[in-house]
Amino acid sequence: MGFLGTAEFKVGAMVISMAGLIAFMSMQVSDDPSYMGRSKKAWFLLPNASGLIKGSAIRSAGIPVGAIKDVKLQDGQARIDVTIKSDINLTRSASVELRANGILGDKYIEVYPGASTDSALEDGGQILNVKKGGSLDDVMSQVSEITGSLKDVAKNLNESVTNNGTNQHILGRIVQNIEKLTADISEMTSENKDKIGEIVDQVHNITGTLDELVNDDSDKGFKKTWKSAMVNIDKSLKNIQEITDKVNRGEGTIGKLISDEKTAEDVSSAIEGISGLVDTANKVSTGVDFNGYYLNQVGAAQTAIGIQIQPGMDRYYYLGIITDPAGVVEKTNVQTTTGGSTTTVDEVKTFKSKTKFTALYAKNFYDVTLKGGLIENTGGVGVDYHFIQQRFTASVEAFDFEKLQLRTSLSAKLPYGFYVKGGYSDMLDKNNARSVFAGAGIFLTNDDLKLLLTKSPF
Repeated sequence: MGFLGTAEFKVGAMVISMAGLIAFMSMQVSDDPSYMGRSKKAWFLLPNASGLIKGSAIRSAGIPVGAIKDVKLQDGQARIDVTIKSDINLTRSASVELRANGILGDKYIEVYPGASTDSALEDGGQILNVKKGGSLDDVMSQVSEITGSLKDVAKNLNESVTNNGTNQHILGRIVQNIEKLTADISEMTSENKDKIGEIVDQVHNITGTLDELVNDDSDKGFKKTWKSAMVNIDKSLKNIQEITDKVNRGEGTIGKLISDEKTAEDVSSAIEGISGLVDTANKVSTGVDFNGYYLNQVGAAQTAIGIQIQPGMDRYYYLGIITDPAGVVEKTNVQTTTGGSTTTVDEVKTFKSKTKFTALYAKNFYDVTLKGGLIENTGGVGVDYHFIQQRFTASVEAFDFEKLQLRTSLSAKLPYGFYVKGGYSDMLDKNNARSVFAGAGIFLTNDDLKLLLTKSPF
């Protein structure tokens, strides 16, 4: 107890206590959280670390949360090692930004912890997201660029207003044109002072007349007549309002048309019917057929012209006029006596031309077309078979059932509406005109006829 009560022991204990208190308080107020092991470490790379020194503060939302532990060179860039309070949850999306601390060039690091949903950044890991913050150097660089631009503008302005540089710049030419315009206006006004005075007098007279018209208090004056005009306008507006109310209530023809659904449906159906009729008329296709065939037995050609009207893809009507060189066949027997004893009897056929008419209705079934009606002045039927992409057609026709005329043919389409055709007519020789025939024709559609008419010089 004697030693503990000495003055030397008391002074030493007080010094040690004060030193410990100072050390504790220093650790509490220090920006470096690495004291007492309450921190986590991280690092990142900067292209330029000027203004940063060891011990500089690391802030988040402006609040100190750590300090710079070391600044060193790595792979041509500045590596910044930092310590941050352990309660700051850094994640993989954390980022840092270099910011200016005043105008003297000091800088500090602003850290953004990152999204809380991302995985945590490991202790001593690299922060990859580095943002470029504004600095005084950037501001001074931009000010320098603006100063240079202003210097160029001042130079161009100075050159544009001088005598030698007026025509070298757009601004100078504008100034020159304005100067000429003002000179022309000045000259025009000086030369036409009297006319300008007359114009001013006329404007004064017009305004005086308008003033008299507006301020006329007579029974026919503007002040009284405009009131009656407004009354009439008000009545007209009321009439229009009444008409619209009636229409909205469904009264009258127009009201029923607008409000009555039944009437509207009837009108819509009528319009659709008319539209369908017009569309059907527009879809009708018309074609003109010219052809000629040589009959070898007859020794002459059969010619024909026809019109095909096709109101739909599945049917058509055909009207034709045919000149048949074997329309009438006459047979005579000629006796020939040779040497006074031998007599030969020869049968001679005489063919006479005849005009015939054809009127058919045809119905298409895929590649087969069935047709019937009037064939060369007599009743008849026929079948057409189309093959090889509808370019070839094989036909069989039977008509004049009293003498049973049978005719077969094969036709092939050529470009531009032309076609060739050949076959065998009067196969049973019931009309004594059995013959092989061959020829060609052309079939012009309504589109072809329109083209020919537009190209015609007449």
